[in-house]
Amino acid sequence: MTKHDHPIIPIAQDEPSRRRFLKLMAASAALAGAGCSGPPAEPIVPYVTMPEQGVPGLPMFYATAFVRHGLAHGVLVESNMGRPTKVEGNPDHPVSAGTTDVFAQASILQLWDPDRSQAVFHGDEMATWGAFEAALQARRPRFEQDGGAGLRILTGTVTSPTLASQLAALQKRLPNARWHAWDPLHDDGAAQAAQLAFGRPLDAVYRLDEASVVLALDADLFGTMPGSLAHARAFTAPRRLGANAGANRLYVLEATPTLTGAYADARLARAPHEIEAALWRIAARLGAAPDTGHATDPALERWEAAVAHALDGARGRALVVAGPAVSPAGRALAYALTRHLNGGADGPLAFIEPVERSPLDHGASIAALAGDMRAGRVDTLLMLDANPAYDAPADLDFAALLARVPLSAHLGLYRDETARAAGWHLSMAHCYEAWSDARAHDGTASIVQPLIAPLYGGRSAHEILALLAGAETRDGHALVRASWPDGDAAWRDSLRRGIVDGSAAVPVVPPAARAVMPPAAAPANAPAPATVPPPALPLVALFAADPAVDGGAFANNAWLQELPRPLTSLTWDNAALVGPATAARLHLADGMVARLRVAGRTVDAPVLVVAGQAEGVVTLPLGYGRRAAGGVGEGVGFDAYRLRTRAALAAPLALTLETTGRMHDLVFRQREVDMHGREPVRVRELARGAPRAPERQEHGSMYPERDYDSYKWGMAIDLNACIGCASCTIACQAENNIPVVGKEEVARGRSMHWIRVDRYQAGARTLFQPVPCMHCEHAPCEEVCPVGATMHDSEGLNVQVYNRCIGTRFCSNNCPYKVRRFNFLQYSNQKAESLKALQNPEVTVRRRGVMEKCSYCLQRITRARIEAEKAGRRIRDGEMVTACQAVCPTRAIRFGDLNDPSSDVVAAKASPLDYHLLEELNTRPRTSYLTRVLNPDPELE
Repeated sequence: MTKHDHPIIPIAQDEPSRRRFLKLMAASAALAGAGCSGPPAEPIVPYVTMPEQGVPGLPMFYATAFVRHGLAHGVLVESNMGRPTKVEGNPDHPVSAGTTDVFAQASILQLWDPDRSQAVFHGDEMATWGAFEAALQARRPRFEQDGGAGLRILTGTVTSPTLASQLAALQKRLPNARWHAWDPLHDDGAAQAAQLAFGRPLDAVYRLDEASVVLALDADLFGTMPGSLAHARAFTAPRRLGANAGANRLYVLEATPTLTGAYADARLARAPHEIEAALWRIAARLGAAPDTGHATDPALERWEAAVAHALDGARGRALVVAGPAVSPAGRALAYALTRHLNGGADGPLAFIEPVERSPLDHGASIAALAGDMRAGRVDTLLMLDANPAYDAPADLDFAALLARVPLSAHLGLYRDETARAAGWHLSMAHCYEAWSDARAHDGTASIVQPLIAPLYGGRSAHEILALLAGAETRDGHALVRASWPDGDAAWRDSLRRGIVDGSAAVPVVPPAARAVMPPAAAPANAPAPATVPPPALPLVALFAADPAVDGGAFANNAWLQELPRPLTSLTWDNAALVGPATAARLHLADGMVARLRVAGRTVDAPVLVVAGQAEGVVTLPLGYGRRAAGGVGEGVGFDAYRLRTRAALAAPLALTLETTGRMHDLVFRQREVDMHGREPVRVRELARGAPRAPERQEHGSMYPERDYDSYKWGMAIDLNACIGCASCTIACQAENNIPVVGKEEVARGRSMHWIRVDRYQAGARTLFQPVPCMHCEHAPCEEVCPVGATMHDSEGLNVQVYNRCIGTRFCSNNCPYKVRRFNFLQYSNQKAESLKALQNPEVTVRRRGVMEKCSYCLQRITRARIEAEKAGRRIRDGEMVTACQAVCPTRAIRFGDLNDPSSDVVAAKASPLDYHLLEELNTRPRTSYLTRVLNPDPELE
């Protein structure tokens, strides 16, 4: 498929004006009648107190939850005249606390995706819901007779109390039926570790606000782990506006670069088996494990000694976190070590009863199901929002086994690989279209309320299970409402606030940790220590979630495909990540296609050399190589699941690599990561004392000085809090109708993001810098525009007047920050009706030949001003929040009125850490930055 046929990236042709006018009128009529399906039938409750009828033109917000990997993320969804258009974090939710991640932001595009499943299929033929119901009902008498002996139900991770109770009731009624669970990114080792440590499964809850020293062992606390938003917010809070003498410190030992490692005060890259061995040696130094000797690598030995000393000095406030690449025994030791350091008290580590209600060992569960299918013991298989034909362990050959099941049915948002292999495919309602409930990682429950009736007649998992059980009602609202019988007032309050009061899990006191034994030796397939000469280093494969498409569920999301990956800047692709020494030894370079072989299975993949990657480790991002994802995601990247067997779920496997002589074009948003001495990101070390206020010299200028008597808007970005997650980029895209352009246009440097996140390498350290329009007082762009399309307004904003712009691009050429974006082609989709409904009605949709850029969310400023004027007052600090500011999980972005001396942004700009980007140019930007203050360990410097 070419970009000209792309469903989300069309290149429109010019048409005669009359014909185009008639087509637009017809499209508008069609959108008015069919573009939105209308509100759900049951009453839904807005987040704030609103009139009985919404005011036309004003958005309403509804508290609900975005569910990913079974866990609830509390959100507020903005609805414009019945159309959900934007997602914000729910400030009342204890996990999101008003912020979101990139997946929650992009979920609104997933809702309106024109490639979503829009019909029931029986094989390759379109069918009806009635036909499927008849096929299922024909089996019910046999289920009642044999107790459901041949019935199997496969789900993902389930935390929904309603869904869990439905499945429990069904199993009680049909005791021979079996419930299986499979999520390709499920952390099976967490429950196994708790079982080893305490004799029963428990969920760990990390309280980083109570930790002064944190050791993360291949654990991405700020990225992929449950509760990442809360973790990032808690750890960075003491560092906002610069670290102080009592600042916390983060040590990270990991195999592949992560957001957590990038933010760490001390980071070391080592292979998984070396990380495991290091944990045991550190524990031995602290008296929590038997002595296992010393590291043969001097650098690692020195690092372990420094970490052990820091942990010992932080007793009572020390935390050790081990991630999925560490064995269950190693993770059990991490629990024991943390409790040992904190005297057995909860402190930074607490435990709760498992939030998940589905089987906890997904690898064993999917293998048991495959075994039953192979043996012919499965007569009916229902797969609810799962795609095992694509992402199940490769050695199970799940897609082929589906052919042995007489009746197999798949419920999903897309007609994906499993849908095409199953006998039936059923279109699923999006979580913004259906009633449900779910719990967050700390147990907090949220009611998932729909904002819109299903666009394509989809149904929820609750309704399918009610149909299977022959329940009296199949209404999703009634099924969920029955799970929360606390009365109408409590129900309405839960809907309005987005959380169920008192639902958070109560910490439990686990028994004393059991003794666990250290591994006898390194695995046979593990690489040798780093001190061994490079020719002796074998390779291991490490499978990881992609930071943009996750495990593949977001492969058809164009916003995420085009989002530069935080640690590589790669877009529209995945690649096998290798370290520099490994690349040199194997004569590899970026874009070279290599043949990877794991346990006799092969796949061809382009190589990307990444600084900070552990040598001898090849990281394979999952979620690509989709064969049935939709027009955006199909055929993008390589499929790493083809190498991922069940053994790979437990430990990294040996890998061999050979070059093919072919090259693949990898496209990056940013290639140069060296600051070349110009210091766009200023860095200071805490040990060298607090930085002094810079002596800013006011340079003369030929620009006229302006006075702003009303509002004077400005922004401060705290680099001490920024973790580089790029949520701001996606939030800005959703708020401002920013189009995607496709891989070819990104390669030409034509990406349209209004705020980018630049990445720099300073030695071994990774630094991030969000860069929106600077809104310069002395704006170079304004002086060169021949038609006055870019100009200052009365509040100091550098605004772009779209209907004046004639596309000379002089302004972009004259902008030293390179933050202006030009529509070289008709990037904005004006063909897909559902995507028209996605757009923010308060923001103009730009067309070909027009320049655009960050506006400080001018539409939000206007809305806040109108409300303030109606109340006869000025806009209060905090009432006007930009999209990037609202989404940031660490509160790194501050925005407000510089004429308000009590505003948050004025306090930030008064800090001695405040500076301007390219200050020597004398553009006097309204956007400034706070110097990054590091807290390195003196023993490692």
